[in-house]
Amino acid sequence: MRILVVDDEVNLASSIKLGLTSEGFAVDVAHDGEEGLWAALENNYDLIVLDLMLPKLNGYKILERIRGLSIWTPVLMLTAKDGEYDQADAFEMGADDYLTKPFSYVVLVARIRALLRRAGNDTSAILEAGDLKLDPFNQKTFRGEQEIVLTAREFALLEYFMRNKDRVMKKTELIEHVWDSNFDGPLNVVEVYVGYLRKKIDVPFGRQSLQTIRGFGYRLDSDIIGKVAKP
Repeated sequence: MRILVVDDEVNLASSIKLGLTSEGFAVDVAHDGEEGLWAALENNYDLIVLDLMLPKLNGYKILERIRGLSIWTPVLMLTAKDGEYDQADAFEMGADDYLTKPFSYVVLVARIRALLRRAGNDTSAILEAGDLKLDPFNQKTFRGEQEIVLTAREFALLEYFMRNKDRVMKKTELIEHVWDSNFDGPLNVVEVYVGYLRKKIDVPFGRQSLQTIRGFGYRLDSDIIGKVAKP
């Protein structure tokens, strides 16, 4: 899941990015309104964390612009302005949630996950591909009744696969949504993590649900019939 954080407090934005990255999110950061608006218009984000008081262009203007262009990405306003009229204006312009500074990081993550669940229109919040199940809220994964322990990055990669099951995805797309737009490492990091996932979600269960499509990328099959590994 890819998140944009727009906040001119550099240390705070860096802390939020560090924390969300450790939770398995891919995070881009912008430090002024113009940069934030450009990022929101040019990229496909799952959620935007937006400050109100920004240099060059304030959060209200950014929100007004993206909603005016029918971009319905969930927006969480994160600001020191705690007046009821400030909150009312934000909601009137299309904000989905509002959190005032100083804030609890635990609450921030909970609000983000709640907005993502709501945006996905998935009331159960459980993602399924055959007998593979992933619970984004509780950060748990199961094959049948057996729980599979994943690292934060493995979990984020599997979540993206499961939200896009049966679709072939290139390495560049996976880098963009599971790592971040500033990642400058080798593309084979995707291959490495796909290998990690296979060893956890497929190999112990004799399955072959995570497929390599030569010359194109990777695909997670939702129909595991015919995808059982031969003994």
